Amino acid sequence: MAHSGFSGSLTSPRFDLAVDMGHPFLNRTVDGFLKIGAVGACKVAAEETFECLHRGDVSKHKVERALKKMCKEGAYWGTIAGVYVGMEYGIERIRGHRDWKNAMLGGAVTGALVSAASNSHRQNVVKNAITGGAIATAAEFLNYLT
Repeated sequence: MAHSGFSGSLTSPRFDLAVDMGHPFLNRTVDGFLKIGAVGACKVAAEETFECLHRGDVSKHKVERALKKMCKEGAYWGTIAGVYVGMEYGIERIRGHRDWKNAMLGGAVTGALVSAASNSHRQNVVKNAITGGAIATAAEFLNYLT
C-alpha cells in the first residue's frame, strides 16, 4: 500500500518596524500603539468588507464611513496597548525584575485608567482593573508556553 504525506513547516510572515524615539519607554509605547492599532484597524476592515459583501452593495459613503471607523478603532486599541506596554515597562524598571507580575500590574493599571477616563462608576473601575490584570497575566503565561 502506498503512503504519502506532507513534510514542511508553516510560518507566518514577519514585519518589524523600528521607531527610535530616543528612550526605551517611548520606543515600546509607540511600538505597542502601532502594532495593536493596526490590528484594530484590520478588524474593522474585515467586518466592513463582510457587511458590504453580505448586502451586495458598496458606495462612496460606506467606504468613507469604514475608513473613519478603522481610524477610530485603530487609535482606540493602539492607545490602550501603548498605555499597557508603557505601564508594564515602567513597573519592570521600578521593580528591577522581568516576570509575570509586571504584566499583571500593568494590565490592572491600564484597565483602571481606561475605565476612569471613560467616566465609569467606581465599581466598574475596580472590575476593569481586575479584568485587565487577569487578561495581561493570562497572555504572559501563554507566551511562556509557546
